[in-house]
Amino acid sequence: MWLLKKKSADLPTADQALPGRAARAYAVPARHAVLGHELEPPYPAGIEVAHFGMGCFWGAERRFWQQEGVWTTAAGYAAGTTPNPTYEEVCSGLTGHNEVVLVAWDPAVISFEALLKVFFESHDPTQGMRQGNDVGTQYRSGIYTTTEAQLAAAKATATAYGRKLAAAGMGRVTTEIAPAGEFWFAEGYHQQYLAKNPMGYCGLRGTGVACAIDTAETMTPA
Repeated sequence: MWLLKKKSADLPTADQALPGRAARAYAVPARHAVLGHELEPPYPAGIEVAHFGMGCFWGAERRFWQQEGVWTTAAGYAAGTTPNPTYEEVCSGLTGHNEVVLVAWDPAVISFEALLKVFFESHDPTQGMRQGNDVGTQYRSGIYTTTEAQLAAAKATATAYGRKLAAAGMGRVTTEIAPAGEFWFAEGYHQQYLAKNPMGYCGLRGTGVACAIDTAETMTPA
């Protein structure tokens, strides 16, 4: 998706990170190009939100907006240091951000555990600072939660899925799991990119290992 010289696999320190800016440098569409709902909050009462990083955010966003019960999605940048970063800055590796998808959903229709299943089965969470041919800190696997219940479920599911991956002869899960910090909406042309460009790049590749969403299984200690 972004061709540069070899990038560092290390996140920048606060002193190394780009300074960014006080305000967003570009416009963001008001509504989702597929679902028709508002892209930015506030969202309706009862809607839950989390951020997922699984490589290039184009294909990841499409995977989530296709799920029944998802109210809106947005491409953006999270888990970094630089305020109001641009795509070019994120791609430099000097902001610390991950390319992520904001997912807002109705928990009466789809559970967080079902979204975790989509997340884990849609990419390879064992690759560290890359996803396939997309290499760099912005492509790391990540789950950034907004409630304590989400955080606990994400950790438990990662542990359970890690056991299945190990049984299949694969490496350990490297997914970054943490409470969500600031989410910076990506530029307008990134939003719902594959709806506007159906033949565009999508690097999503799963492992082929199923991820169970049974509560009893995911909550079993390692």
